Amino acid sequence: MGVSTDEIKRLEEDGFLVKRQLIDKSWLRQIQGEIDARHETMAAETPQGVGVSWEEYDDPKKPRRIRQLMHAEVVSPGLNRVVDSPNVLDVLEPIMGENISLFHSKLLMKAAYDGTITPWHQDYAYWYRQDNRPLMINCMLFLDDADAENGSIQFVPGSHKGGLLEHDRANMSFGVFLPGYFEKRDDAVLLEMEAGDAVFFGPLVIHGSDANTSDRDRRACTTAYDVTGNGYCRRVVRGAAQAERNF
Repeated sequence: MGVSTDEIKRLEEDGFLVKRQLIDKSWLRQIQGEIDARHETMAAETPQGVGVSWEEYDDPKKPRRIRQLMHAEVVSPGLNRVVDSPNVLDVLEPIMGENISLFHSKLLMKAAYDGTITPWHQDYAYWYRQDNRPLMINCMLFLDDADAENGSIQFVPGSHKGGLLEHDRANMSFGVFLPGYFEKRDDAVLLEMEAGDAVFFGPLVIHGSDANTSDRDRRACTTAYDVTGNGYCRRVVRGAAQAERNF
């Protein structure tokens, strides 16, 4: 698939870049089949190496619904294939260079009716350490069609140019957020995505998503990549394995 010079300029200007139909329909169906019953299987038993954050409700009778599943590649061979795919890495290499590592892969389930808000934030507010720089790039692959009703992602174009802002913190899932939580922003752009589409974005662009008020799931998997050696990474996916890194 790759990336053009104009697309790189768009990413630099806006902080995000949409790539349509990153994976084909058969690959998409494989992933969908592998995650269709994840709410129930994770409620019964969480595999080793996977971390799950659950939606929190006042109604105890509601079924458990996953908000975020960390290390999604462990539970889905189709998503594990995405991590190392040239479809993704050929987009990333002109942006990041040839030495690329997996930072993490997380499944965002945003279930029909029950998926809650992801507040405005910059990812680097979660990821900042004294030994890393904001070099990470996310590939957010949509596994369902996404629009305003089921809580598609929203970005504030150009917001990455202001650097890392001060965030509020709370003891909750997605507990790092900008002041105002998810108040309406006139400068935000909502992406309408089809299943199989992806958006690539950096760690400083402001983004968030509304609650899912529809009868349709809005599942997506965000795979975060880093330049090898820029702090902790899970595994090298492109470039020299012997390149300096901190595992």
